[in-house]
Amino acid sequence: MKVLVTGSAGFIGFHLTERLLERGDEVIGYDNLNEYYDVQLKYGRLDHLGINKSDITDHKLIASTKHTGFSFIKAGLEDKGVLDKLFEEEKFDVVVNLAAQAGVRYSLTNPDVYVKSNIVGFLNLLEASRNNPVKHFVYASSSSVYGTNTKMPFSVSDSVDHPVSLYAASKKSNELMAHTYSHLFNIPTTGLRFFTVYGPWGRPDMALFIFTKAILEGKPIPVFNMGEMYRDFTYVDDIVEGIKRVIDSPAKGNSSWNGDEPDASSSKAPYRIYNIGNSSPVKLTDFIEALETALDKKAIKELLPIQPGDVPSTWADVQSLKDDMGYEPKTEVATGVKAFTNWYKKYYNID
Repeated sequence: MKVLVTGSAGFIGFHLTERLLERGDEVIGYDNLNEYYDVQLKYGRLDHLGINKSDITDHKLIASTKHTGFSFIKAGLEDKGVLDKLFEEEKFDVVVNLAAQAGVRYSLTNPDVYVKSNIVGFLNLLEASRNNPVKHFVYASSSSVYGTNTKMPFSVSDSVDHPVSLYAASKKSNELMAHTYSHLFNIPTTGLRFFTVYGPWGRPDMALFIFTKAILEGKPIPVFNMGEMYRDFTYVDDIVEGIKRVIDSPAKGNSSWNGDEPDASSSKAPYRIYNIGNSSPVKLTDFIEALETALDKKAIKELLPIQPGDVPSTWADVQSLKDDMGYEPKTEVATGVKAFTNWYKKYYNID
């Protein structure tokens, strides 16, 4: 297939691109390479895929020197003209939108960026897919949409009408927009609510990266909610395997859907929502212990109150993804954390 992967220089997008290329798909990567976090890490991921930093020019498609099936273009989702031209010329089979302004806490101080990228940009992608029909439109949602929900595990059939950050609200908006386009234009859309993804080449703004750097430098690590946090930590290889299976199974309408008792995860339109996580929450202090073991060094913990926009616990009910796609996360936290620390030390030349 010919697949557009937006956010291809990002953490999950990079891993997905690599996996799709390995199985023989043709992939065009799309990323604006913004400076939300260290842009050199993004260039490092692209270099690993055969895209040289010196060759990258705004709005110009360049071919990989390593993979004959991979090309990359630097542009933002708000660049509607660039997107429209790319869709017209390339005739994609599948779109996987992993490009978004990420981060719950960042949205507290930079709200405009989230509207520009996550809402206007998402609309541009939907319009391009409407005008140049694709077989499947897959996109990243987030566990943050569950907001103030406290019933565990989080189910895709539950209401998600009470977000606690603009980031979460933007992801909920994506789900609503996708359903509209599935209903009006019969575009198969599938949204994936990611739960705390970690692993090699991970994001520097995520806890594992922050903790690893601080522990190795002998600095304190911020432990929010006094350590009483639970997260459904999910290793990136398990996430990518799930995305790959979803890509190959375009959403279909649910013939038994009932408007009197509406299931929030499906519709009569070709629309689906899935949780994608490990379905095994880990206490933050236990996660830190696994990291201490992997680094063979103790952390200095700075216990802090919960941050605005954060939730104390996440836990994914992934039964529907298991039933429909055979999804089965396999990586234990200790194994995944060790893989990350091995990558970190190698990438940053730490003995």
